[in-house]
Amino acid sequence: MNGIHDMGGMHGFGTIMETVDAPQFHEEWERRTMGLVNAMMAGFQFSVDEFRYAIERMAPAHYLGSSYYEHWLEGTMTLLLEKGVFSQAELDARLADLSTEQNGEPA
Repeated sequence: MNGIHDMGGMHGFGTIMETVDAPQFHEEWERRTMGLVNAMMAGFQFSVDEFRYAIERMAPAHYLGSSYYEHWLEGTMTLLLEKGVFSQAELDARLADLSTEQNGEPA
């Protein structure tokens, strides 16, 4: 593989800094994302291979500029959209609702 996701053994990316005793989740949304992925796989919405491939299809700049769990969320949303579980319009509407709620306005 020569995708941006397959950087193992490549030179020029600097030293890998090992984090000792780091929490698995840094924010609550990361925990929820993991739960969502597990639920979708347990419910046979997609397989681990489909999930991995969805992440591998991320644009290189987006992949490099996002975190581990952002990759998981992006892969999940991609697959659920492709499989018709919800539409882009439904996702956009929900994201707008969440943005409104986050800004302190009632949804």
